[in-house]
Amino acid sequence: MSLRMILRILGLLLMLFSLTMMPPILISLLFGDGQWEAFAIAIAITVVTGALMFLPNRRARKELRTRDGFLIAALFWSVLALFGSLPLMLASESALSITDAVFESFSGLTTTGATVITGIETLPESILYYRQQLQWLGGMGIVVLAVAILPTLGVGGMALYRTEIPGPLKDSKLTPRITETAKALWYIYASLTVTCMLAYMAAGMNWFDALGHSFSTVAIGGFSTYDASIGHFDSAVIEMICVFFLIVSAVSFSLHFVAWRERSVTHYFQDPEARFLLLFLLGLAVITVVSLWLTNTYDTQRGLRHGIFQVVSVATTAGFGVADFSAWPGALPFLLFMAAFVGGCSGSTGGGMKVIRIILILKQGMREVMRLIHPNAVIAVKVGRVSVPDGIAQAVWGFFSVYVMLFFLMLVGVMATGVDQVTAWSSVASALNNLGPALGEASGNYGDLPNLAKWILVMAMLLGRLEIFTVLVLFTPAFWRR
Repeated sequence: MSLRMILRILGLLLMLFSLTMMPPILISLLFGDGQWEAFAIAIAITVVTGALMFLPNRRARKELRTRDGFLIAALFWSVLALFGSLPLMLASESALSITDAVFESFSGLTTTGATVITGIETLPESILYYRQQLQWLGGMGIVVLAVAILPTLGVGGMALYRTEIPGPLKDSKLTPRITETAKALWYIYASLTVTCMLAYMAAGMNWFDALGHSFSTVAIGGFSTYDASIGHFDSAVIEMICVFFLIVSAVSFSLHFVAWRERSVTHYFQDPEARFLLLFLLGLAVITVVSLWLTNTYDTQRGLRHGIFQVVSVATTAGFGVADFSAWPGALPFLLFMAAFVGGCSGSTGGGMKVIRIILILKQGMREVMRLIHPNAVIAVKVGRVSVPDGIAQAVWGFFSVYVMLFFLMLVGVMATGVDQVTAWSSVASALNNLGPALGEASGNYGDLPNLAKWILVMAMLLGRLEIFTVLVLFTPAFWRR
């Protein structure tokens, strides 16, 4: 492992990240909100720090190994989120404390969507835009963007790509060259964003709200420019547009690539993971809507609108809201939260454990039942027509075990800071699944939680975004041995 090589790459990435603070300056000048200086100072600090890391090590050239990729990915998200918090701390009218600014920045880049801010619509336009842009950049992963650029600067990308694309079946590439793969993913991502923005504008949003909400919709983030989220617009058309693009973004982007290349959509319905997601959302929506009707929570139309929207929003880990679902009757709030553990498909912008892992866990469970009946039978675990190697099956169970243990460990940690049980488990689940909304004291926002609890949730967001093992491997002695 080469420290100089890692410092060189991080320095490059920091200088590239500073460029993302330029658009908020233009927004600030356009609206005259007086916040451009905060972004200018943040750019200067970020560029100088990046240059100090890059310049002394600019001649360090070495092929990246998988071990280096793990370290760079974890450092990349941590360092960028820390520097991304600078404008939120430096803003003259809406400055946040260090803890709150870091929490908001991590929440944005990891597409969690949890916020500590109240009175969102009163924020300066440049800050509003910046929060939405953080989610858009984090949605597909800035690492993937960097993979498309860094090879031209003499840095290989395969190790980074493997640590960034989510899901257990992530070693397959869409194109022979990793650079072309990353570019293809970003072309699709950008095209979906533009289409979503135009659809929102056609439904009645102004260009600023449409741009911001298209960023967080395609990223499955959940940040909004209003406290009331999508509910602010009270428009069935806008809600259904949001639902459509959330489902599209929760499907693997590799399927979108195949659809674009082959000009066909049949493979969406043939893919076991996409099919499971659609059936899961449909079943959950039916249960929710019928429950809302039977309990007279809403009339027929509102029950249908709010039920479908909140199911898709929470189950895909977006976290947009049109109603306070935490106040819904019976087990509905808990049911929706448990749905967020499933999340999106592998290779999507959704969070959660990923649909493919849930499928494999269910199929392995059924295999064990069949083995009780037929002890000597050789039963393969198949996803569609493909037999899953035992190594992947074991990795899924390992992931699930560590996932549950970390969840309970962080739950105890948050409760130890004085937070009640409902708030603690829902906020940890929300952060670990990159969901956003929570129950209890955090149902409105996370601003009143103790600072220590917020830092625990920041770690949960990072673990959820990098799928746990990418971070945990750094704490093993074997990782650091030569």
